[in-house]
Amino acid sequence: MSGIDVGEELGARAAQARALALLRIRSRALAVAILPAAVAVVLFAADAQGHLAGPVWDAVRWTVLGVAVVVLLVTVLVAVSVARARPAMSLTVPVPEEGAPDLYRLVRDLADRLDVPAPSAVALTPDCDSWLEDRTHRALRKGPGGSAEDADTAPVLVIGSPFLWWMRVAELRAVLAPVVAGTGPSAHPDIAAARRFVRGLDAAIADAAAPGRGPVRGAPLAFAGWVARLLLRACRGHAAEMERCVAAAASMRAQTVDYGLRIAAQEQVGLAYAGWDRLLTRVALPAWRMGRWPSRLDAGVVSALTELSRRDRLADGFALRLGERPACDLLEEPGVADEAASLLAARLFHGGPAESGPGWAPVDWQQYPDEVVDRKWRSEAARLHRVLDTLGVPRASAADPAVPTLARVMEHLSGAGGPGGPGEALAAGIGAAVAREEAEAPVHGGGQGQGGQVQGAAGSGPADDPLDLWGPGPLPLFPLQPPRTGTELLADHVGAMVCCAAVDTAGAAPGLDWLDGPALLVGGERRADLAAPVLSLVEDGDPDPLLSWLAEVGVRSDKPVRLV
Repeated sequence: MSGIDVGEELGARAAQARALALLRIRSRALAVAILPAAVAVVLFAADAQGHLAGPVWDAVRWTVLGVAVVVLLVTVLVAVSVARARPAMSLTVPVPEEGAPDLYRLVRDLADRLDVPAPSAVALTPDCDSWLEDRTHRALRKGPGGSAEDADTAPVLVIGSPFLWWMRVAELRAVLAPVVAGTGPSAHPDIAAARRFVRGLDAAIADAAAPGRGPVRGAPLAFAGWVARLLLRACRGHAAEMERCVAAAASMRAQTVDYGLRIAAQEQVGLAYAGWDRLLTRVALPAWRMGRWPSRLDAGVVSALTELSRRDRLADGFALRLGERPACDLLEEPGVADEAASLLAARLFHGGPAESGPGWAPVDWQQYPDEVVDRKWRSEAARLHRVLDTLGVPRASAADPAVPTLARVMEHLSGAGGPGGPGEALAAGIGAAVAREEAEAPVHGGGQGQGGQVQGAAGSGPADDPLDLWGPGPLPLFPLQPPRTGTELLADHVGAMVCCAAVDTAGAAPGLDWLDGPALLVGGERRADLAAPVLSLVEDGDPDPLLSWLAEVGVRSDKPVRLV
């Protein structure tokens, strides 16, 4: 037996031992619950045989019986709460086999080589990660109560959508090998039962913490949640060690498949994560705030990482891989999958609606500069001048007081900077205006976008929103950035005003930088040196660096600027 086989066997046995420890905790909790009933049975049996007679023992017997009934009722309440609680499921884009036969073939071939059960289905997630997800909980099965076959279904393989577009087919197979290998331990009945027990406790705690329930229903659920919390606290160490041992066993098994290639492919995982994070925070987020969602985010990752490989010497040679077959070719319609994943990303990371509408429209990368960048700059410049009007700041143009100019903003901010300066009230006004507009925005709620392309788990009907499984908390589930401060908002708005003036008076143009988002193009080249002069004006009240920048670019601050 090889060292790999020994390590895998040790990991699997350790995981099974931890699973048995979890099941023993469940058994002990059940034993404690039925202990009063057992004592009552013994006392009544002794009375039937003529032992323990007398009024004192009669009182003890009936008291213990009453306690046993109460404890059994509470036990049933907790058990039903745990059984009925719906575990939160990852929101994913389902990939049916007819839509990706090559991908399913790759996954099944990988499972055969690893000698493990193949995943039951494949789904995409707008994130740089891949995992197996158990969707066999009775509260998530289709139909009134599910079936025995549902309980034995293999987990779903969830693949990060950026991997499909950036990685090559061989790299994807190497990265998925340890993930698919996890279906082997998942099929073990003790490990599966232990996982269902832990997930049921976690779901019961979340269900008890959900607001909006009256005291009649809320009090029993709160008690059930308290009991589940106690049990989960006792299970925490064993559950963590079980999952660690399962991952170790799967990793050891996967070493027999494409191990050398996996080492190189892990570099692509880190690179894809960096590019995806940059694309979401710098490129997608401004579009989402403008009511537009980029419909080809995954394709944008390739452009972003290609640009990174051009700029960064550490990424040298990564772009040469683009000549090989990309993993997205395993999908029959990669554009449709990219669009569905992009819409789901907007919903998860920004809180956008589940489907397109008048105020939530898709935008492709060719339209991004005009539909997003230019509109963003001009809407922020308009908001800046509205706040200046509210503060009573006079217009810079005496000939036409209604004309908005950059000079008005610069004259107001020039002078003493820091606390108490003219920028403090302006920053507070802009922050209040942004908060007011966000509060007035329509609430993004239910429905499944893209004709049901997004799924979490099977609910009671087709109208169920997958986000219901995550509770009533507000969207987004995973905010990309903390709320911006007043100074940051003011700097963004002043920079937007400068860009508008450059476009209107100096022949500049809005553009898209794949790593930094909205960009100002002057003579076809990106100007990335605007931030420092703007901060000098906003934070220190010093207009000289910005005036020098405007003179270099040829921007006229006294000329009118077109606003939204």
